[in-house]
Amino acid sequence: KYLKYMGAYTQQLADIEGVLGSEQGLIWDRNLNPVCLQTSAEEKIALPDLIKTENKILNKVLIALSALCVEINLLENEAKTDFYDALLFYEETAEDEKRQDGEEQVEIGRVLPLLQKLSCFGQRCAEVIKNVVQQLAALHNRSMPNVMDVSHVHLTTVYEHLCSLLTVLVTLDEIILSNAVLKNHWIMYKMMMKSVHHNPSNYGVALEKLKPLEKLIVHLEKRIIDGKLTQYCFRQNFDDSGIPVSKNSYFAEEFTYNMKTLFLQLDAKLADPAESKQHLQFVGLCSLFTLHYLIFRNLDRKLLRQLWDSHKKLPCVTLIGHATWTVDGYMASNLPAQCKAIDGKMSDQVAQNRNAWLSSKVQSIQRECQGYYALVNSWMVKMISMPDQESSLVDLGSQSKVYIEGYRLICSLRHTVETMLNLHLVTNKPMTVNEVACLCRMITMCKAVADSFFQHSMHVSQSGSRIVQNEQFQVLTLLQAAKKRVVSDRKYSDRRLDILSSLMVCETCVNGAPTTQRMIVTKLALSIANQSKMLRDEEHASLLAKFEKMRIFGSLGILQAASTASDQSVFYWHRNLLTNYFERLCQNPSDAASLHYMFSALEDCVSGMKKSKHLSSPQLLITAYKDEVHQGLRVNLLDKICKEIENDLRLSVHTHLKLNDRNPFRVTIKSLRQLLALQPVKFLGSFISVKEYVTHYLDQTFYNLTTVALHDWRTYGQMRNLAAQRYQLEMQEVHLPNQQLEQGLDVLEIMRNIHVFVSKYLYNLNNQIFVEQSSNNKHLNTINIRHIANSIRTHGTGIMNTTVNFTFQFLKQKFFIFQFLFDEHIKSRLVKDLRHFRENRESYNQQYPYERADRFNRGIRKLGLSPDGSSFLDQFPLLFSHICNAMGYIRMVRSGGLHCCNNAISFVPDLEDIVNFEEIAKEEDISSEVNTAFAHLDSVLGSLVKHSAEGSDYLGMLVDVFAPEFRSSKNMHLRNFYAIIPPLTINFVEHTISCKEKMSKKNKVGASFTDDGFAMGLAYILKLLDQYTEFDSLHWFPSVRRKYGDDVRQQSNPIGRNTRKQANQEEDEKLQQTRTLALKRINIYQKVEFELLYYSLSSARIFFRAESTVKSEAAD
Repeated sequence: KYLKYMGAYTQQLADIEGVLGSEQGLIWDRNLNPVCLQTSAEEKIALPDLIKTENKILNKVLIALSALCVEINLLENEAKTDFYDALLFYEETAEDEKRQDGEEQVEIGRVLPLLQKLSCFGQRCAEVIKNVVQQLAALHNRSMPNVMDVSHVHLTTVYEHLCSLLTVLVTLDEIILSNAVLKNHWIMYKMMMKSVHHNPSNYGVALEKLKPLEKLIVHLEKRIIDGKLTQYCFRQNFDDSGIPVSKNSYFAEEFTYNMKTLFLQLDAKLADPAESKQHLQFVGLCSLFTLHYLIFRNLDRKLLRQLWDSHKKLPCVTLIGHATWTVDGYMASNLPAQCKAIDGKMSDQVAQNRNAWLSSKVQSIQRECQGYYALVNSWMVKMISMPDQESSLVDLGSQSKVYIEGYRLICSLRHTVETMLNLHLVTNKPMTVNEVACLCRMITMCKAVADSFFQHSMHVSQSGSRIVQNEQFQVLTLLQAAKKRVVSDRKYSDRRLDILSSLMVCETCVNGAPTTQRMIVTKLALSIANQSKMLRDEEHASLLAKFEKMRIFGSLGILQAASTASDQSVFYWHRNLLTNYFERLCQNPSDAASLHYMFSALEDCVSGMKKSKHLSSPQLLITAYKDEVHQGLRVNLLDKICKEIENDLRLSVHTHLKLNDRNPFRVTIKSLRQLLALQPVKFLGSFISVKEYVTHYLDQTFYNLTTVALHDWRTYGQMRNLAAQRYQLEMQEVHLPNQQLEQGLDVLEIMRNIHVFVSKYLYNLNNQIFVEQSSNNKHLNTINIRHIANSIRTHGTGIMNTTVNFTFQFLKQKFFIFQFLFDEHIKSRLVKDLRHFRENRESYNQQYPYERADRFNRGIRKLGLSPDGSSFLDQFPLLFSHICNAMGYIRMVRSGGLHCCNNAISFVPDLEDIVNFEEIAKEEDISSEVNTAFAHLDSVLGSLVKHSAEGSDYLGMLVDVFAPEFRSSKNMHLRNFYAIIPPLTINFVEHTISCKEKMSKKNKVGASFTDDGFAMGLAYILKLLDQYTEFDSLHWFPSVRRKYGDDVRQQSNPIGRNTRKQANQEEDEKLQQTRTLALKRINIYQKVEFELLYYSLSSARIFFRAESTVKSEAAD
């Protein structure tokens, strides 16, 4: 049954895989796979069960030393888990949390349990160090009975672990000493405790309960706050157990030998940035050197010099975060002054070398970054192209090399970034923009390699286990060969027994899961087995290399090792550089893919934030950090991208304005599509989508600007469509009317105040639009056909007839002013001019003389002026303009009605064949209510069709109404009206030029640029008086052209031809300027204003069907 169940389940999984695709299980996405695969080896087995041989003494020695090494590993993990981050983040505060008086003391109170626990941790470390030293002294002791023969045994592994523990203590001291905030808060807390001590009753505290706390504070300050954890471990009494330590010369020699051995191993790797673990080991080695001196009081100056000179390869070591360590600073502060090992010149030389190293590194950082970029790309190609399954040991070996290469790349990149960032802090030197860009690129490359490991987690984990098995097989093969050499020796001795037993322990440990505990026991046993050079040097080196591989692939797990090595928490302490990164990314969007990796690096510090103890909740610190990063991203990248895309869309839509050269072959145009094509970036539980952010910004901006200026709706619609085509942005519909909501002045409002309207607005005949004459605002209001159509649609077509009636009443009032022709002065002058023209018609070539019209215009001004300085003749064009505005308004109402009817009838499919709905309803025998509704619909459709085809001739109606009265015998004084038109045109042209000249002046009172009202009003009055023929007989406009032609010739030839040459020589520059201005003035009068008036009058006459009327009357 079980087999059937498993078979069916396997088949279901295969079907699902077939639907989703075979690659779904092979490539992992960090955002879609929250589960992490852990491949580190785990095992629960006691050391006595692991170390079982017939050699009881060897068993005890290995168990004791292995237990100490395991204990050191536990202490190291405890320090990393509980103390490093909690102390490191103490100086960080949450901006959202309001700091109040006494908050500093509260924070110290919160971390007080942590400091007490750290004190206990330091005590435990001191005991372990003491125990290790005493255990080693007991083994290497000639004054006491030998436990076992270790004369040729070098337990370097124990010294390595001792270095690791000392590195932990040094790191804790450096974190505390570099935290100025912790020290300041501690001082404030002590001051508060003094106040409580003097007045315990005010605080509700008993004095006897206060004393233990005060003792604890004093103890913590001496050991922890002052950074004396390492010193406390160094200065304890190592001779209190009865085992000679400080006077043990044999042990001192062995101690020195192992330090030199460790230095030789480390020295070759200090310059390699991939060996970051060895760099920390070097810190421990320097601490071990200090411990050696303090125990034995014997200074090895040669080794000290070698350690000191290492600063040339390793200028500083990043312990954790921003806590750094330098060999000169450590030696100067920990070696006693009486040893006189270090002088001022040595320290100055180290500082100079450190600055020189940094300057050289800064100069080569770009070249180094490019080299790393090529290596990372090459490695990723190897990673992708690896076969899914290993077909041979060769494939397994190549995969192992690829994985190790990737791991070393991660370590190298991280070490370079940490060293450069922190070294700038140590030397207090600023960073260049190029250096920041290169370091940020290295951070993203480091996370890219780690992400590649994660994506291939399934394959890497499977290959890792096979690699471990292969390495174990090779180790066992080497051990078997060594064991055979030992067995072949027939001589029995204790040393030979120890070697053979140690080899058996090695075999037992290797033949199992490669846990940290087994690896420790294996190395210790190998140290004992390799006495008297039982293993050849190449065999021993090969075994150590394989042990390192087993540690990476087995004890740590290659996936976990790569993830830990790629931790970029150090960037949190230099996060102000993030601004430069975002700005650089905005300038160079081609590197957009690195944004995911940068945010992955920014998340690395969050695990440490969660361990902070000084705030009420670690989440406050995380939230403040998240908001800070989001704010930097918005200000320095997203908002800038939005502005650039918006500007690009605006320039693209307004290309007709020719603002800038946008030819991509001549001007470099930045492409932002790579940034918009990014997948949403995950950061602290939220996703940041660049594309959605830009889309929302453009949607919001276009909507707001469209509501403010509805007339720009079409422009923003084009920009929205262009954004979809060019940037693939899915814009939202604004759901606003595709036109402006502002309807201008309402028809009813104009109708009620038509006398105000005709005086405040000017009419443009060609565009059929009214423009406001003057306004206190920065704009002028206009009224066009669309505004009128909107009002008609609002109020109905009935207002059109009412408007005509109101206009009729207004025109009746305006026509009273024509009584001024009863004036004897004007009447007599008109009769005189007409008589003169008729008598001299032939001499004037049938053209009314311009001089008499101009003299009439000037003569009227002598009759008197109004208070505003205008004559009777000046007011007459104004009257014509008012009449024309009323007529133009009637014309616009008619056009607006047609426009409204056409918009309404546009939904009827065929105007030639309209269905009669009432007849259809009767045929279908539908209810009477529906029949009535259909009848109304037919009536409305019929009315719309009629009015859309032809509108009412309202202008003709107004002509028919007033024409009989104007032509009656009562108004005989108007029969000479046509004779006053020439002086009226001269007066109008002068007024028009004056108004247009004011347009370019600062004071624009009375300025205007269009007024076709005079021409249309003149045509209307001539139509009413039926004087088109009489006015044409004057040939007035040809007379004007002749007059100004003569003026041009006169100005061009001021003197006769015979004396022209002499005159040209005599005329001066001022006369030439005067002549130029006169020609310009004549050109304005003749070619511009009089011609415009002529064309406008001709158009108005056609508008009133003047020519057809003349022809019809002639036919009659």
